[in-house]
Amino acid sequence: MADDFRFDGRSALVTGAASGIGAATAAWLAERGMARLVLVDRDEAGLAALDLPCERASFVGDVADPALWDRLEAEAGRIDHAVLNAGISAGGPLAELSFDDWRKVLSINLDGMFLSLRTALRLLPDGGSAVLTASVSGLKAEPNTAAYGASKAAVIQLAKVAAKEAAPRRIRVNAIAPGGVDTPIWDDLPFFQDLVAQTGSRAAAVDAMAKMATPLARYATPQEIAGQIGFLLSDLAANITGTVLVSDGGYSL
Repeated sequence: MADDFRFDGRSALVTGAASGIGAATAAWLAERGMARLVLVDRDEAGLAALDLPCERASFVGDVADPALWDRLEAEAGRIDHAVLNAGISAGGPLAELSFDDWRKVLSINLDGMFLSLRTALRLLPDGGSAVLTASVSGLKAEPNTAAYGASKAAVIQLAKVAAKEAAPRRIRVNAIAPGGVDTPIWDDLPFFQDLVAQTGSRAAAVDAMAKMATPLARYATPQEIAGQIGFLLSDLAANITGTVLVSDGGYSL
C-alpha cells in the first residue's frame, strides 16, 4: 500500500501553487517521488520561494487568461496528474455586491477553472487523474458568499461532467470541498480583518472562527488537505471518479 502513495517518475500540474493548499500539495507530491511539477500562479516571487526536491517549470500569470494556457499547453510537456486549485474570495451581502467583485471571483474561480481543466484534459494521458479544489461553500449556503459559493458549486459540476467525459480514457476527475482552512485566502476579507483586531492576532482569529463553525472546533491545515488531494490523485483511489470529498470538520452536518 505504501507504493500506492508514490508518484515516482511522474509529473503534475498544480495551479495556485505559490501559497496555501497549492504550495502544500506541491511539497506533498514532491516528497513522494513526483519527478516534475508544472506550477502556475500569478505570484512569481512565491513560486520562486518554493523549496521542492524535484524538477519544476513555472508559469506566471492569471489562470483566467487564455494565452497562459495556450503557452502552457505548448510548452509544459507530459502531465500525469493535475491539481487545479487557484481561487480567490470576496464577501458581502448579495444586494450590495458590485458586478466588478462578482466578475472578479467568477473570472478566477470559474473561467480559470474551465481553462485549466480544458488544458489538463488535453495533456493528461490515459489513466491520469485530476483534482479540482471546490469548497463546502459550493454545497452549503451561507450569507455573504454569493460569488464564491456560486463559483464553487459550478466547479463541483465541472468536475462531474469532466469525470463522465474522461472515463473512456480511464482519466479520473474528482473535487475536494474543504471547509475552513488556515490559508491566506482569509486575509483580505473585511470580517476576518475585524476579527483579527478583536482577538489580537491572526492565529486567535482563525481559532475563534473554527470553534464557532465546526463540531471538531478546528480548521484543517493546508498539509492535511494536500494529503487528501494526494489520495484522490493516487492509485489508491483507482475506482473513485466524479466524487466530492468534503473535508470540513463537520461544518456541513
